[in-house]
Amino acid sequence: MRDIQQQVMEAHGGLDRFRQFSFLTARLHQFGILWDLKGKPDTLAHADVRVNLRKEEVSHWPFHPTQNRSRFTPDEVSIETPGGKVVERLAQPRASFAGFAMERHWSDPQLAYFSGYTMWTYLTSPFVLAQPGVVAEEIAPWSEQGETWRRLRVTFPADIATHSREQTFYVGRNGLIRRHDYEVEIQGNNAAARYLLDPVTVEGIVLPSKFRVYPRNPDNTPATEPLIVGVDLSNYRLE
Repeated sequence: MRDIQQQVMEAHGGLDRFRQFSFLTARLHQFGILWDLKGKPDTLAHADVRVNLRKEEVSHWPFHPTQNRSRFTPDEVSIETPGGKVVERLAQPRASFAGFAMERHWSDPQLAYFSGYTMWTYLTSPFVLAQPGVVAEEIAPWSEQGETWRRLRVTFPADIATHSREQTFYVGRNGLIRRHDYEVEIQGNNAAARYLLDPVTVEGIVLPSKFRVYPRNPDNTPATEPLIVGVDLSNYRLE
């Protein structure tokens, strides 16, 4: 199992190389049905994101139609003006989603919480496998798109905010992550399959330039529609 973890991280540029950087910034174009369902169709449709690669902190901006930005940590989220004045603050944000289903609207801090942990998980993978408390085991392979992908079942510790405690990464023959499965606990445990597309290399680190997220069927196949979330990423910068 260690062999596949090592293979995946090496294929994405290597853990030693990744640890040379502290922050990752990117430009996002986001679409899909989720944002309308949450009452936020335009808030982060075109935004920038800055991810702390050393601890779970993320910022998105602007929160349309304002120029405000978010500050996310697992324990607290705030929305701030460009000058740093706090407009809204939400402590213990995960608890605020109790009883939420897919169609229930979010506040701006709740949107910041979801978007924050989501982009932190996505943009630190697969190197998140090396985080303390993260446990991975190889499970049976999966055939899709005329290929056979190895699979890693990953269990996250409680102090990492993410979609669900257990998630599955699908690894192609070249060691790159092709698919990523999880349940979105904060909106009724909806099962999802995320596809990582069109990889690019930035400062030696391999990153996807597109994500596409679809519902996952009970037989583990992805539904072809609706598109829950689409994300196009550009202007990557590592520092």
